[in-house]
Parts: sequence; C-alpha cells; structure tokens
Amino acid sequence: MSAKPEKEEAAAADGAPPKSKKLLIIILVAVLVLLLLAGGAAFFLLKKHSSSAEEEETSAATHAEPAKVPVKVDPKAVPAYLPLDPMVVNLADEGGERVAQIGVTLELEDAHMIDTVKAYLPAIRSSILMLISQRTADELLKAEGKQKLADDIVEAAAEPFGGGHGNETTSKKKKVQVQYPVVGVLFSSFIVQ
Repeated sequence: MSAKPEKEEAAAADGAPPKSKKLLIIILVAVLVLLLLAGGAAFFLLKKHSSSAEEEETSAATHAEPAKVPVKVDPKAVPAYLPLDPMVVNLADEGGERVAQIGVTLELEDAHMIDTVKAYLPAIRSSILMLISQRTADELLKAEGKQKLADDIVEAAAEPFGGGHGNETTSKKKKVQVQYPVVGVLFSSFIVQ
C-alpha cells in the first residue's frame, strides 16, 4: 500500500510545476497588457494636454485682442448645427408690403462651441434680422442673393467673437486667417411674399 501513495505524490509533484508555469505566464502576460494599456493612456493624455497648451500659447502669441475666440480647424471633426427660430421680416421694397419668412441654421465648427454661440445668440439673431430687412424681394429670389445673404450672416455671426469684415487680422509679419465658431449658414426655409 505504501507504493500507491508514493506514485500519487510523484504524479502530484510532476503535475504541479506545469500548472504553476502556466499560471505564472498568464499573470505575466496580464501584467504586461495592463502596463501597455496604462502607458498608452498616459501617452494619449499627455499628448492631448501638451497640444492644448501649445494652442493656448499660439493663440495668445498671435492674437493680442482678448475678445477674439479663434477655433482650431480640424478636417476630421463633425460639424454641429444650431437651428434658429424662423424669422419673419419686412423687406426693403417700395411700399413695405413684401415680407420674408426665413429659417436659418448655423453650422458650427464642432459641438463644443454650441454653448458659446448660444450665449451670443440674441446679438447674432438681431444682426440677421437687420441684414434681411435691408434686402429687397428681387435680391432674395435670386440664388446669388441667397448666397450673399448667407455669407453676410457668417460675417455678422463672427462680430460678437471679435470678427467680421473679412475675418482677417493683420500681424507685423503676415495676415492671419482666424476661424470663428460659425463656419456656415443653411436655410431650412425661405419664403418671400
């Protein structure tokens, strides 16, 4: 009977090292994966933090006026849209009987700018109403007139952020193109009566 327990002990002794080696390898691989993930996350966060610090330094160095809020253009960013309530405006036609009902949607550079633009929405909306009221029905019925109105609205929407009138600032060395939050205008409805 003593031979049987010795065989079981020998089998147990032979079976223990392979199991512990497998367990050790699994633990080492898991630790290595965790270290790689932590290193990747730290690299990503530090890179993102350093690029935002560089943007702030570049912005401060190129723009002396604090009222300007330049936005970095990212071609991969998905634009955000901010629809405005429809506007009914008397047009500048003789007799004052012509009106336009226009639905405007502002195209923003990204979704992070929605709250910033909403803070200035009363001023932007007032500028849009003033622009439309200066137009005649004949101007607004032509495609060129609609495009001119859209361009003028983009320029007017840049004014609360320190822009407007060409959206360029002049530095000592060169002209700098500044990007403002509102990058386009879409008309959701356009009725002239």
